[in-house]
Amino acid sequence: MMKSNNRMDGFTLLEALIVLVILGIVLSIAYPSYQTHLMKAARAEAMVLLLDAANRQEQYFIDNRVYTSTLSDIGVPEKTENGYYSLSVTVNDDEFEVKAKPIAGPVKDDQQCTELTINELGQKLSSGSGTNELCWNQQ
Repeated sequence: MMKSNNRMDGFTLLEALIVLVILGIVLSIAYPSYQTHLMKAARAEAMVLLLDAANRQEQYFIDNRVYTSTLSDIGVPEKTENGYYSLSVTVNDDEFEVKAKPIAGPVKDDQQCTELTINELGQKLSSGSGTNELCWNQQ
């Protein structure tokens, strides 16, 4: 008489649970790092646009002997390409400040760098709980 082999191959419930626990642990470590990377990338996009705006303001000043209070005059959009930051410019006589405020995406609730600013002296400033170095140097 032949013995029937009813053994089924596959994962047990315990093995599947162990895999889920390990996956959860890995994700809980990786996700905050991923969010930080997204935030830094969005800030970098704003910084590039701020530096470009400051450069164009200086060129506008050379050409017109006055800074402009309108970003469109210097060909700079009012939002970053991904729409995460809104830009504005303030002018007082021979001084200007261009500011970027987070409005959407991964930086919307950023408490460290709530605003990035550059002025006519090239000073890179920020507001929020983070330092200028943290916000501008992307440490």
